[in-house]
Amino acid sequence: MGTGASRNAEGGSHGGEEREESLDQSGGQLYVSLKMENYKKKGDLIPHVYGSAPLIGSWDSSKALPMERESASRWELSFVVPPNHETLDFKFLLKPKYGYMPCIVEEGPNRILRGGTLQGDARLALFKLDNEEVLEYRVLIKADRVSPFDLAASWRAYQENFRPSTVRGIPDVSIDAAPEAGRENGSSASLELDLEHYVVPAPSTSANSGQVYAANLAENPRSLTFAGVSVDRPATIKEMEVVIPDPSKVYSGSGMVESKSVGTFSPLQKQDSHRGLFVDRGVGSPRLVKSASQSTFSFDLKLDTETKNSMPAAAGAVAAAAVADQMLGPKEDRHLAIVLVGLPARGKTFTAVKLTRYLRWLGHDTKHFNVGKYRRLKHGTNQSADFFRADNPEGMEARNEVAALAMEDMIAWMQEGGQVGIFDATNSSRGRRNMLMKMAEGNCKIIFLETICNDERIIERNIRLKIQQSPDYAEEPDFEAGLRDFRTRLANYEKVYEPVEEGSYIKMIDMVSGHGGQIQVNNISGYLPGRIVFFLVNTHLTPRPILLTRHGESMYNVRGRIGGDSVISDTGELYAKKLANFVEKRLKSERAASIWTSTLQRTILTASPITGFPKIQWRALDEINAGVCDGMTYEEIKKNMPEEYESRKKDKLRYRYPRGESYLDVIQRLEPVIIELERQRAPVVVISHQAVLRALYAYFADRPLKEIPHIEVPLHTIIEIQMGVTGVQEKRYKLMD
Repeated sequence: MGTGASRNAEGGSHGGEEREESLDQSGGQLYVSLKMENYKKKGDLIPHVYGSAPLIGSWDSSKALPMERESASRWELSFVVPPNHETLDFKFLLKPKYGYMPCIVEEGPNRILRGGTLQGDARLALFKLDNEEVLEYRVLIKADRVSPFDLAASWRAYQENFRPSTVRGIPDVSIDAAPEAGRENGSSASLELDLEHYVVPAPSTSANSGQVYAANLAENPRSLTFAGVSVDRPATIKEMEVVIPDPSKVYSGSGMVESKSVGTFSPLQKQDSHRGLFVDRGVGSPRLVKSASQSTFSFDLKLDTETKNSMPAAAGAVAAAAVADQMLGPKEDRHLAIVLVGLPARGKTFTAVKLTRYLRWLGHDTKHFNVGKYRRLKHGTNQSADFFRADNPEGMEARNEVAALAMEDMIAWMQEGGQVGIFDATNSSRGRRNMLMKMAEGNCKIIFLETICNDERIIERNIRLKIQQSPDYAEEPDFEAGLRDFRTRLANYEKVYEPVEEGSYIKMIDMVSGHGGQIQVNNISGYLPGRIVFFLVNTHLTPRPILLTRHGESMYNVRGRIGGDSVISDTGELYAKKLANFVEKRLKSERAASIWTSTLQRTILTASPITGFPKIQWRALDEINAGVCDGMTYEEIKKNMPEEYESRKKDKLRYRYPRGESYLDVIQRLEPVIIELERQRAPVVVISHQAVLRALYAYFADRPLKEIPHIEVPLHTIIEIQMGVTGVQEKRYKLMD
């Protein structure tokens, strides 16, 4: 509630003098909060308050007001004092839970509260029991001036929050009959025949990754960046020198490969070294903090610093798993390298891009290193198929050199705090993979991700896309000549291809079509590798649109209030009808499409005019929980909770509303939604809320976490995300101003 002034009086073991100032008598009614606290309270005695007429109307103990339990040891009673009765005369008493025992009134004189100021000394509340035992309660008395406007606003919010929902009878999963042919949802809600009429420009940082060759979005060689050399031209040999380990030497024997840890503890040492650490409970990345009971850390302070740097910017399960895996596992397990393996045109780069986007969205610092990009920057884009022959020693040396350079850059980045590196190349020989494992020893954990495709139609489609999009063929005017050259290059790789049988690996076999396939895993353990497997199981290349939109304007939107479960306004109802017409036109041939809403009535009401498609309510799609701020305006929060307002302003991503959620919390609960959107092969319409759609959109657009709270998701606008083999493309439709 809004306050113009406040006054506290606290009773402690030593008492205390009251200050003489009093609350400003103008500008509102007196709001009083009384609290009692006792950690040794007897469970069968309930604190009450009784006293003069403004408070209870009688000194009769049978009519005393019960205090409400605030916690295991604290009880509270709050009330508004009428303007003409600002002198309160009262005492505390303990009432037995069962009526056959007498009440116990506190010792000492009555307590007098005049104009919000406690008269006399602050003191404990003392209760003498029959056995001469004395119970002591700590007392806190707080008085505030509250304007009638704020009181009315709070009461209005209270009433609306407890109003029965208008959609209570609608099941979580429902489907309405298809509309009659030619039926419109009212003349004012009809749309132009051509939906392109409603298209508006997408932001400059939109999700149109499909317009760019995916490998070009990968990391640039550090040698170019640090030397100040433009990436628009190939670097010289001197600028990109790197020492290449001998790939002919077999690494760590055969079969499963175990990473060798450098400078790790024995189990007993590890336990001792972590004794002085605990995890800070604040939101965001868990921080390692030195315990007050221990003045210094154990000897390996560097280890703990690296752990701190490599923690994900996440909450919930991701943060908990990172703490467990990285504090208890070997040093190199704190950094994960996903090394792609596979013949050309098998979807490796597509898989790398999707996995990078997913892990970044979860909060893991992830980068994509594409060896082909390194090769083109060093050796140019005009390499013929002969360059890729296994019996071409110069070509082999050049390709191993750029692979080693990319691996070296990835490891250097990990040592600076990077968490997951996606190493994108064919890596089709055991010799190349041995070289990479040797370089990773003591630095990171390697998991090979092999993509295998036996569908000739998909391979042919990928080959043609490669010729159209790859910079390797940008200067080749003859499409058929480029096609012949690439087929020859592919044949060169097929002659020496060796499937992965060593180390930790994941094999994706015929998964890209979305029609079955299989995944094989070997020696995979830990939270993050497990999440990666689960994600890969649900990804495919089937083109389909995903439509994101906020609910129609709600009554809380009109009043500028956050949260709540209000109905939609007249304008919101008009948008619901226009949206139904849009969905009918846009998805008229997509009868397998579905409509997803939150469980809040403003999204369910927005979806209600849509017919002919299944509707599914998701609790995970509910708006961010504003906690104690639910139903307030931002101005009310700024006025009544200035510290919370400033904290949110400083870091909207990690700020958690009191008893509510942060954006990082929202991301964690949205992960099942993302997985299901990836798995779906038919269009999906998601009708949700601003914070939720910001997080979902950031996933598809690969936007940094820090930008999520500031992404623009306007009302009455549809964001169409087109997913397919060429990446992610975005189009926006604005149906109403």
